[in-house]
Amino acid sequence: MMDKRILILDDNDDILYIVKEALQFAGYVVKDISLGAQLFYWVEHFQPHLILLDHRLADARGADLCRQLKETAAFRHIPVVMFSAYFNQGDTLSADCDGYLYKPFDLHELFEMVQKLLPIAKGVSDEK
Repeated sequence: MMDKRILILDDNDDILYIVKEALQFAGYVVKDISLGAQLFYWVEHFQPHLILLDHRLADARGADLCRQLKETAAFRHIPVVMFSAYFNQGDTLSADCDGYLYKPFDLHELFEMVQKLLPIAKGVSDEK
């Protein structure tokens, strides 16, 4: 695997830690952040191949952030997976998202989603 970069945005420190550790162990380069206000800075500077985004944050709504990413020409190609405990299986959070994980999710589900969406990451340089 070429150093695929994954950006995680969640305001739950336990989720950030577990997901980051699991993805790093699997060989991904991971950046974790906890505020929606930090998202666009890190997308621009970290240049992720995939974004994992919580639906309900202390300072933002994940669906709004996802929509803003998809409306930004420089970022719309980056797959976004939203996850949350605040909706039911079968609900859709945003038509703009490329995938959903329902909390609690197991690491098998996480890796399936990551492997499914990373091949569609277009226009992102593997050099960083």
